[in-house]
Amino acid sequence: MIQRYGVLGSGQVGQTLAKGLKKHGYQVMIGSRTPAKLADFGKAAGIATGTFADVAKWAEGVVLAVGGTVAQQALEAAGKANLEGKVVIDATNPIAKEPPEDGVIRFFTGPNESLMERLQKAFPDARFVKAFSCVGNAYMVNPSFPGGKPTMFYCGNDAEAKQEVARLLEQFGFDLADCGKVTAARAIEPLCQLWCIPGMLEGKWNHAFRLLRA
Repeated sequence: MIQRYGVLGSGQVGQTLAKGLKKHGYQVMIGSRTPAKLADFGKAAGIATGTFADVAKWAEGVVLAVGGTVAQQALEAAGKANLEGKVVIDATNPIAKEPPEDGVIRFFTGPNESLMERLQKAFPDARFVKAFSCVGNAYMVNPSFPGGKPTMFYCGNDAEAKQEVARLLEQFGFDLADCGKVTAARAIEPLCQLWCIPGMLEGKWNHAFRLLRA
């Protein structure tokens, strides 16, 4: 069982997941290309900070929480050797730089590919699991909704890695939907587009997905 998680990314998603991991008793370190950006957060949260390489080398498991356009560069900065054999929770989405169209954010991937597939191909010795990509950061850690636990859709090629992530997701308060191998990220990542539509059109961001089973 993973005890030390390293978070790659200094934005709201990275900070939220780092605090959530600490809340649930994990040892946590958070990284940035420029660690000085995290000085105030690290001090306030009591979480160690460092470079991407520092974090990846120290960690037993890694959370990738950067913008999709720089996801591969962040992993390269972390170092292939530092990621070898480790679980990498991929919370990224392939959001393009172009503005949304009619409330639909644009992706730089096509319908028959995914960002996680690209990352798994580029880092074949890391064990990627897609998770946390279909809900906003405000609801990533123990969310509370009147309708019950929201569903976290996740996928990955490595069964043991998925079991590790499933344990974490249950601690974080989610109902789970294992969608299979890395190919399923082609379906999971676009949930981000669907999730964002009420926010883009109506300014409403207080929702999450729930899978209903008969």
